[in-house]
Amino acid sequence: MKTAFLTLEDLKIALNLFCCVYGIGTLGMPGNFSRAGPLIGTGALIFMTCANVYASVACSRVMLGAPASVRTFGDLGEMCMGKAGRFLVVSSQMAVCLLGPCVFLVLGGTLLSSMFANTFSQVTWLIIMVISVMPVCLTPTLKEGAGAAFAGCAGTIAADVIGIIVLLSGMKGHPSVPAPEFRIEQVLGAFGNLSLAFSAGVLIPALQRQHSDPSKMPRIIFITMTSISCLFLALSILAYSTVGCQISGNLLFSIFPDSATGLTALGFQADRGVAVLAYLGMQLHITIAFAVFLHPAFYTLERLIIGMHQQPSYVDIESERVQRSAATTHYAISKRIIQTDDSVLSSALVIDSVLPTTYEEELAEYRNAAVAFKYITLRIVLIGTLVAVAIVFHDHLSDFMDFIGASCISLSCIVLPILFYLKKLWAEIPLYEKTFAIVILVVCSLLGCYVTYRSGVELFTKPDHSKPFPFCAAEFDKTLYYNSSSHRF
Repeated sequence: MKTAFLTLEDLKIALNLFCCVYGIGTLGMPGNFSRAGPLIGTGALIFMTCANVYASVACSRVMLGAPASVRTFGDLGEMCMGKAGRFLVVSSQMAVCLLGPCVFLVLGGTLLSSMFANTFSQVTWLIIMVISVMPVCLTPTLKEGAGAAFAGCAGTIAADVIGIIVLLSGMKGHPSVPAPEFRIEQVLGAFGNLSLAFSAGVLIPALQRQHSDPSKMPRIIFITMTSISCLFLALSILAYSTVGCQISGNLLFSIFPDSATGLTALGFQADRGVAVLAYLGMQLHITIAFAVFLHPAFYTLERLIIGMHQQPSYVDIESERVQRSAATTHYAISKRIIQTDDSVLSSALVIDSVLPTTYEEELAEYRNAAVAFKYITLRIVLIGTLVAVAIVFHDHLSDFMDFIGASCISLSCIVLPILFYLKKLWAEIPLYEKTFAIVILVVCSLLGCYVTYRSGVELFTKPDHSKPFPFCAAEFDKTLYYNSSSHRF
């Protein structure tokens, strides 16, 4: 019997995947074209689309042959590469879940200080943002993770749409746009933001376990990720065709008017109310994402430091037990509770748990008075540490985003899934596909190391504000190429 190409269940999984991927990485898409130009920028976006789609599909293929005990990305790592595989997965995901919120704090402080000009400094607003979201961070668990992710994604889409409309209307009648000056380090730097924009690999195992027909996951992944890439490309082309190399890295910062002059960084007048709406959309996203990103890290640290969330019967994924028949595997894991939350995303966000417990059992653990004091203290100390890191790097938003994308995100979402695929299914993979996979591994590993080093150095270097448009040649790095008011920096 012929089945539908995409069912309602398929669309639900696709929506969860879309909401997790479409985030702050979109803000840097126009900046990638400003760095590299339209041709190289398009080529880079196509390559990263292929790399991420392939890595995600490879992860899904490995999951199709995995035993029922493999539910999270950490489980998959241990199945393929033993304890070392689990360590690589958990450490890279922990880095994402801890450094990502630091970026959200820096961006949030910048947005709030712009919306409420002449009030508090960026650092003060950063701290106020943390205080406002603290009650959510101290909530034991996020039961409805999917709803929160959808709201955050909607905020991002609203911010992008408003930003592009304001940019196109403000620059109406512009002449030919200036091309960026070709510098190899500038072009390669786009890898960090592109990696940040694509971050789906870690979600695949948990999402796939929620689907009644896992064999359809490669199709869902391909369609969803390709659709997202088309949106990224449209966003980049529209912005670049309007301003060329004169977007220094963030779309929203280019369309917000100065409180004194009423002019944007690109020299046109923009309606402040409309710009504030775009900022509020992105602020909604980062406020939700801050709490959503931290909860998996909370769970892992509470288990490692406080001793919470301990499993009574651990299933060794590399042992012979999981290589037995499905019935034997089911019997081995039936000693533990494997009921998951109704929210697909809730289980997808678990970093390192062989099998999740029920929501009620997990919540009961937090109600113990002694445990409550410990976990609240741990979370407050962790958030305080992240605030300190965000304050140190509050002038390096773009470098911070590149650093995270090139290091932990490229490792967990591209390199590790392909490594696991090659390790587990080497004998079944045709030669041409092996060659393609190895090329992606080598290129992404080299670019990841290079951009991590470069952006890491920039994080500890005083930012240079003497050139408002650093991607342009000397003719336009300080001067607007098109400005009705003839405003000069």
